[in-house]
Amino acid sequence: MLQSANGVGMNPAMDDINLIQQAQRHHLVVREIGEEIDLEIGPGDDDPSFSNTTIIGDPPQESSTEEHRENKQMGMVSQLSNDAQDMSTTQPVKRKKKVVKRWREEWADTYKWAYVDVKDGTARIFCSVCREFGRKHRRNPYGNEGSRNMQMSALEEHNNSLLHKEALRLQAASKDKIVIDKPIYVPSTDPFELSGSILEATLKRDPHEAEFLQTVQEAVHALERVIAKNSHYVSIMERLLEPERMIVFRVPWVDDRGETHVNRGFRIQFNQSMGPCRGGIRFHPSMNLSIAKFLGFQQALKNALSPYKLGGASGGSDFDPKGKSDNEIMRFCQSFMSEMYRYLGPDKDFPSEEMGVGTREMGYLFGQYRRLAGQFQGSFTGPRIFWSGSSLRPEATGYGLVFFAQLVLTDMNKELKGLRCVVSGSGKIAMHVLEKLIAYGALPISVSDTRGYLVDEDGFDYMKVSLLRDIKAQQRSLRDYSKTYARSKYYDEAKPWNERCDIAFACASQNEIDQSDAVNLVNSGCRILVEGSNMPCTPEAFDVLRKAGVLIAPAMAAGAGGEL
Repeated sequence: MLQSANGVGMNPAMDDINLIQQAQRHHLVVREIGEEIDLEIGPGDDDPSFSNTTIIGDPPQESSTEEHRENKQMGMVSQLSNDAQDMSTTQPVKRKKKVVKRWREEWADTYKWAYVDVKDGTARIFCSVCREFGRKHRRNPYGNEGSRNMQMSALEEHNNSLLHKEALRLQAASKDKIVIDKPIYVPSTDPFELSGSILEATLKRDPHEAEFLQTVQEAVHALERVIAKNSHYVSIMERLLEPERMIVFRVPWVDDRGETHVNRGFRIQFNQSMGPCRGGIRFHPSMNLSIAKFLGFQQALKNALSPYKLGGASGGSDFDPKGKSDNEIMRFCQSFMSEMYRYLGPDKDFPSEEMGVGTREMGYLFGQYRRLAGQFQGSFTGPRIFWSGSSLRPEATGYGLVFFAQLVLTDMNKELKGLRCVVSGSGKIAMHVLEKLIAYGALPISVSDTRGYLVDEDGFDYMKVSLLRDIKAQQRSLRDYSKTYARSKYYDEAKPWNERCDIAFACASQNEIDQSDAVNLVNSGCRILVEGSNMPCTPEAFDVLRKAGVLIAPAMAAGAGGEL
């Protein structure tokens, strides 16, 4: 007769039987009969009277069909159990203490969304959503690593993890949802499992880069079905999500008072597999490595949709050009380019305009590049035409958004004429969107900045747009517009998404539309959202708009006009 190290008699057959009974009662999945289990299914299970007790309260008695199923299962292992009982009668069995009712309730609730599987020869409790189990090697004061208390604690911690929450989001957004009450085993080609591995690797590598993680999650979620059919894309995605080159450097500059300041510069050359990199330069106080990587990744995908063989890049600095004189901006741009010029060139990387960078800034940058490189190369987009700029480059993105919206409406047998349009932002993209909407006969009614938004119920015309340009060029507030047109209103610390509209153009910045904004858009009657900025919607906002039936024109396609 064999005994365990602590002297307690073991009855593996009865443990297996009790495991099967509890698994059937709580809809668990057990792989095979007779496997060694390093998990305490429940103190008191070796007590014959405990197997007949209920888990929670006094629920109704099980049907005769279930009893017949249990009896049939018992018959399958009757011979094994008889042999084990003969061995167990030779020595007294030390009964374990029964669990209290509280633990029974919690464990029964756990069974509703968990299942048992064998991992490395040990039975573990897995999460039915993301197919992962909790920590295993941290010892618990209430039992060993395989005890019920320990695994429950591990599962609770796992449920609060970012990986589990992302798996829940992917499940909720999927058309083929996993039914948690009926756990199933999914083959290795499951999109949740494959995409989850990509997201997990990205989370481990860049846990604090929120913007980059968000755009990766959106891309992986959009490609789930493709990845499920072609598992070799997993390794390709892992290579694509890591930039080829990340350049971070300091940018010292001197203001008009002679004081020295230091900012941080970035250039992410994300992917050059299709050709030399191309991407914008952004000057904004919020600029950081995460935003630079997110913009570079988006740019690589945008350029892949264009007919030109170009790679993707992005960069900029946390420098704020607002409130700075022309000389201060010139000195900063020259210092920025003094470090960047060695990484640029017509066969390497050529930058373009972005937020906070216009014709003036690109002129300063190109002049310093020409001075340092010693040659006049047409590798910049954005300066004036006689500085190697391109025709219609400033207008391309804004005009392209309106053209895209018109094509969508044409497919719906509608047109832009007479439709109320809400526009966010007041930069070059938003201004050119206003121009082209007026040309199509639409009624644009709003623009916005970081302090609030301006609404004109009469709609903007070319003269009003010219006034808006003058206000922005002089770095004045949009509130000054109301001094000329008294019927307009300016709202502080607000967004234009609660204004009644047919189409919305998001042209400000990333994540400008959150969940509450999406609800306001739906309530205001919006039926089409055209993304002018990169990733303007949070995941929660996207879900709200999708469920409400709002058609979303993604920036990846709608904003590709600036890449052509």
